[in-house]
Amino acid sequence: MRPLALLLLASLALPAAAQQPATSRPRRVFVSVDMEGIGGIGTSAMTSAAGKDYATGRRLMTDEVNAVVAAVLRAGPAQVLVNDSHGDMQNLLHAELDPRVQYVQGSVKPLGMVEGLEAGYDAAIFVGYHARAGTANGFLAHTGTGSVKGLWLNDVEVGEGELNALYAGSLGVPVVLASGDSAFVAQFTASAGALRATAPATVATKVAVTPQSARLTHPAAVRDSLTAAVARALAAPARPFAFGGAAGASQAPVRVRLRLADVTTPQILEAIPGVKRVDGYTVAFTAPTMADAYRMIRLMYKFVVV
Repeated sequence: MRPLALLLLASLALPAAAQQPATSRPRRVFVSVDMEGIGGIGTSAMTSAAGKDYATGRRLMTDEVNAVVAAVLRAGPAQVLVNDSHGDMQNLLHAELDPRVQYVQGSVKPLGMVEGLEAGYDAAIFVGYHARAGTANGFLAHTGTGSVKGLWLNDVEVGEGELNALYAGSLGVPVVLASGDSAFVAQFTASAGALRATAPATVATKVAVTPQSARLTHPAAVRDSLTAAVARALAAPARPFAFGGAAGASQAPVRVRLRLADVTTPQILEAIPGVKRVDGYTVAFTAPTMADAYRMIRLMYKFVVV
């Protein structure tokens, strides 16, 4: 009995990520990758298909995702799903992604940046994110589209990061790592505390100077930082984002307010059943679940006219 007891004590001393018996299922990890917060990207010309440096941006984005994926797979057996989450959502050089991953491409998908994420995933990782609309020093900051001036869920202002994290939280999935410019990292870390989540590991890929400029860290150094952060993130216990109480049931219903840059779009959106105009620029609705709220927000973005 004594050798067995010693073996049990030794196993309890191991970090959580190392305790993966051979018979356990692979860890399931969801990676949502945006572009503005990728290391080495310092102008909008690198994030738009019409930009002169877009090809370089795609390469940097692909290399950064591969660094994250490699680190996840080094931490133990894993099934990794990568969702291209920028613009038309066909930016990654998908034939050059790590062949061990699956990849979601294309923008016509009900859940956009979180398409494919479902209950049963062990962790979500957000790569290359940016701050929300109205952030004074956020590099290329916006929320979904430049025509959105603010988005609130249950009276909490959110950006893309918080919106996606709350959706993940409604499924019981924690965000364990998030990367992007310095304004995003500060904002997302603060939001985690306000939304009852364990603060995720973060990597600041650049220092936001103005909405159109940034002080860059070399992409290779960013990838090294992400590699180290993945190992820490997967080893640490994590609590998902939630409005209050436990994740899941506590997130329903969801009250949504969306403020736009023009007065025409709210008039159009008011034609959707359940949507009301609050003022000239703002509409509101209540959704029974986070999934319903997310889908409605995605639908509304399709009607933006400026």
